[in-house]
Amino acid sequence: MQGKIAIEEHFALGKADEDTARRLQHAESWAETARRLVDIHELRLRDMDKNGIEYAILSLNAPAVQMILDTSEAIEAARRYNDYLAEQVARRPDRFGGFAALPMQDPEAAARELTRCVRELGFPGALVNGFTQKDVPDSVIYYDLPEYRPFWACVQDLDVPFYMHPRTAVYERAQPYEGHPWLFSSAWGFAVETSLHILRLIGSCLFDEYPRLQIVIGHLGERIPYDMWRIDHRIKTIPAGYPAKKPMSSYMKSNVNITTSGHFDDVAFQCAISQMGIDRIMFAVDYPMEVMSDGASWFDSTPLLSEADRVKIARTNTIKLFKLALAA
Repeated sequence: MQGKIAIEEHFALGKADEDTARRLQHAESWAETARRLVDIHELRLRDMDKNGIEYAILSLNAPAVQMILDTSEAIEAARRYNDYLAEQVARRPDRFGGFAALPMQDPEAAARELTRCVRELGFPGALVNGFTQKDVPDSVIYYDLPEYRPFWACVQDLDVPFYMHPRTAVYERAQPYEGHPWLFSSAWGFAVETSLHILRLIGSCLFDEYPRLQIVIGHLGERIPYDMWRIDHRIKTIPAGYPAKKPMSSYMKSNVNITTSGHFDDVAFQCAISQMGIDRIMFAVDYPMEVMSDGASWFDSTPLLSEADRVKIARTNTIKLFKLALAA
């Protein structure tokens, strides 16, 4: 179909970052992926035209700012990345939007940068690449910690969604993957890291305190929809002080949205639809980590959707959630 909007589409500034290169250095496709990461207005637009994608919201590839150990450097880098992205969007505002990169090493600075990006640069939200490292390489900081509450208050006040994108585990803490590098990143580890982070946010009572917050996760929900019944059942069966007011599945259906990025499979899609509902699913490709034609052709032809629901997922859900100035 024509007019799709894609919202997990990545770019790199100058060169693809070293962590991404290290993860993909043995992949024959890495050179082409790297070439497409730094391209915005040529290869990317041609692919979008060929695949019926009218508009894409671009975001910095992982882990980027989240792996910068020095806080002041992270703050400067986020601003530089966001200014660059705003310049690219301004060249083709009819085809591109931008997600803010945030220096989560400092929650107050992250809130300031998000505010600037929304109010001055016109970004419709933020995309953060998972947990943050700070000061030492083996640090792992999740955003359910109390010091991030003012940041989440800012997100709710700005009324913009927050996209939680995966990243690989810190190498110093990746012992379970030793000898099994094929599991380390996107095949398995991405979903493990992101789903744990989302469940921590839910369990920390974040959405009880800020009920209007909207989080987005990719890859058809990072496997959470498949396990929602069991998560609720076992938390209830084995009480361990779960503090939130409602079951985790309730928050998934009221405060979390998922995308099709990098998961082009009817069986998983059927589960996601059954658990999350059509109105909480949006189209994405995960370009250029995924081939744009693979994601678009699967979505256009899946028999699971009526044409009305196909339009919702491809376009109108995204326009509504991100308040895009596009015709529904």
